[in-house]
Amino acid sequence: MTKEKLITTPERSKIMSRIHGKNTTPERMLRKALWSHGIRYRKNYRDLPGSPDIAITRYWIAIFVDGDFWHARGHQDNPGEQIKNNKEFWSKKLRRNVERDKDNDAALTDLGWLVLHFWESDIKRNLDDCVKTVLEYCGRIK
Repeated sequence: MTKEKLITTPERSKIMSRIHGKNTTPERMLRKALWSHGIRYRKNYRDLPGSPDIAITRYWIAIFVDGDFWHARGHQDNPGEQIKNNKEFWSKKLRRNVERDKDNDAALTDLGWLVLHFWESDIKRNLDDCVKTVLEYCGRIK
């Protein structure tokens, strides 16, 4: 039986400080693939609720690339379930992220935008399917 290495507070702080919310690898992968298909967009479009990671203004499509951890993939009903340390803080934070996503989606939909969410792991695993979905909504694929 292997013993899990506990991460100290300073180590955890250093790890977390290197995580950024914009221009992540999955976002860059999706943007590059869309660009190669002739789809033009705006990055982190601040004129819209939630500042979508990719806003295709021509087709009124707002795309969010959601991090599996930060948006509680598989744990929306109980965010923080997978957390071992400081569970109360992280549960509250992740729950708020999920609620904010729902609020932003509703606001964008009210403005007439189509909202698409892609999980970072889905983009990494199957970029072509994600691009195909966007192209279908842009009317590029029938």
